[in-house]
Amino acid sequence: MSNDAYFTGKVCVITGAGSGIGRALAENLARRGAKLALSDIDTEGLAETVRRVEALGAQVKSDRLNVAEREAVLLYADEVKKHFGVVHQIYNNAGIAFHGEVVDSQFKDIERIMDVDFWGVVNGTKAFLPAIIESGDGHVINVSSLFGLIAVPGQSAYNAAKFAVRGFTESLRQEMMARKHPVKVTCVHPGGIKTAVARNATYAEGIDAQKFSSFFDKQLALHTPEMAAQTITEAVRKGHGRVLIGWEAKALDLFVRTTASYYQRIANVVNSRFLP
Repeated sequence: MSNDAYFTGKVCVITGAGSGIGRALAENLARRGAKLALSDIDTEGLAETVRRVEALGAQVKSDRLNVAEREAVLLYADEVKKHFGVVHQIYNNAGIAFHGEVVDSQFKDIERIMDVDFWGVVNGTKAFLPAIIESGDGHVINVSSLFGLIAVPGQSAYNAAKFAVRGFTESLRQEMMARKHPVKVTCVHPGGIKTAVARNATYAEGIDAQKFSSFFDKQLALHTPEMAAQTITEAVRKGHGRVLIGWEAKALDLFVRTTASYYQRIANVVNSRFLP
């Protein structure tokens, strides 16, 4: 079976499809012959993604969706199933960022990150899982982060959400295997990807948002969304349970596993010297 044949005719749901990795995934899957259900809270960005994938010949259903709104996600899942008749894959990709230390963060800041980055993944997974199981050839792909592998100062809320996505996804994978459901599960850990996530992030009071976003864009955003999408779809095709995107994600994963909790002391020294 060719790389494209694996996806041809598959109905693939992608959240956060209005930009970044979500848009790149949509274009990648469109080229491979998939049918697409695309959503985002950013309707203008979503419209541009739809324009691009339709130009590639893809059959598309697009909807504005806030993944943190559970009832809306449940209704959306029903509508997608009704529209296509089947759902094979869901890419729970939508996410937001926040920078701020615990002492400076408001409860609402942490709750917002958890609502979108963790509960959004749970909502999407729970809503679509029955249809994905029913498809007989399903796949759940949940996007965590490099920060689901390593914790850093100022990212406590984001770390919490992305570590939670990792735990949720790895447990789900084992459950699907134990019940012998025809569903594969993949957890994705991107490193520095050139997206607007830092520019669109929120920050605790007193933090220079422009300085931080500029630092991310210039120093940490090392890879294109297209590279990330290609890595993800290849991992999905091969049925991998975990995919690390970028050399830095692989290196830091190894660093954490070999140094245990001592990595936190090392990371703190590095962060104090190099982060803005």
